[in-house]
Amino acid sequence: MKTSGGASELRAAVETFFDEEILPRHREWVAHVARHPGAPPFLAGLRARARERGLWNLWQPDRLSNRDYAPIAEIMGRLPWASEVFNGQAPDVPNMIMLQHAATPAQKQRWLEPLLDGRIRSAFGMTEPDVASADATNIATSLRRDGGDWVVDGRKWYITGGAHPDCAFVIVMGVSRPEASRTGRHSCVIVPMDTPGLKVVRELRFLGWEDSIAPIAELEFRDVRVPLENLLGEEGEGFAAAQVRLGPARLHHCMRAIGTCEVLVELMMARAAERTTFGRTLVDYDATQHAVARSRIEIEQARLLVLRTAERLDTDGHHAAWRDVSMVKVAVPEMAQRIADRALQLFGAMGGSDDAPIHRAFAVARMLRIADGPDEVHLRQIFRAEPPARWRVADSPYITPGA
Repeated sequence: MKTSGGASELRAAVETFFDEEILPRHREWVAHVARHPGAPPFLAGLRARARERGLWNLWQPDRLSNRDYAPIAEIMGRLPWASEVFNGQAPDVPNMIMLQHAATPAQKQRWLEPLLDGRIRSAFGMTEPDVASADATNIATSLRRDGGDWVVDGRKWYITGGAHPDCAFVIVMGVSRPEASRTGRHSCVIVPMDTPGLKVVRELRFLGWEDSIAPIAELEFRDVRVPLENLLGEEGEGFAAAQVRLGPARLHHCMRAIGTCEVLVELMMARAAERTTFGRTLVDYDATQHAVARSRIEIEQARLLVLRTAERLDTDGHHAAWRDVSMVKVAVPEMAQRIADRALQLFGAMGGSDDAPIHRAFAVARMLRIADGPDEVHLRQIFRAEPPARWRVADSPYITPGA
């Protein structure tokens, strides 16, 4: 995969760091998170060494373009926790992008700088249990002015990172101008996690999978007060501000998913070469060969779509690339779910156990088909961008009745 200039060197450096420093600690990481909340003790040392080698915050536009970051994000996607070593984990990276775009200098100093430095974690509060928040304009959490404060009331759930012990703040989207247009009603405010009235109701799992990197929370806001200066961007522009973070967030998820799928194919090949049934090795069966071959085709197709989308974001910006982002957001999680399902079938019972990463890959892929906009929302938008028919079928020059 071709990359530009120094990006090739950075990719090689990340690959070497992954092989020498991260992968050998994976079993230790799994053993720790199975028994203890929070990151294992060795993670801080790995992060420090990655930073010393200049492998920190590589997602930033002044470091790498989206196109050049894609193959590096793939490497990080091989393990669920690898991106954290390089300070490239969700939801912090999309939040940093949003803060860079919309925050005031004072907000950047208080919240963005420690995020960039890796000293705190963050969350983004959009989805709600009581409304169909796949349509973000349905979000009902209220933001009202009272003297020098914003008062937040509402409930959010499936908030990635909201249950992390180091989560210092959540960016909350709510309705501040109920009389405005559907896309002009919402604003975003920064709410510190220790604000009175903010409660972590519970930690959530998805299909039995627990996110050990950015634990998922249900959050309750009851008469939560924050200063007016905690408004992020302009009032009524919360919907637009959220789109700034969602484009890269969706694309980065897809980049990492491709790396996960590469691991699944590697595991499928190893399993097929070692297991025998009815006197034959699994790799000798057509069904196994077809499963691997189809997975390879789908990975390569998805990678090309990701790279094209990344280039569109780089050259044309989010408003021009939204359709590409929607297409990749539908295609890649579907692909990842299919490959995880094939790997699960090939591994049998072991594939559904904690001994293998397959059930996690399946759960994450399935969640991504809902998170950041479900498939149906993106498909609807993609369809709407298709030009209307130029002719009636009978009048089309491509139709030759009676020929």
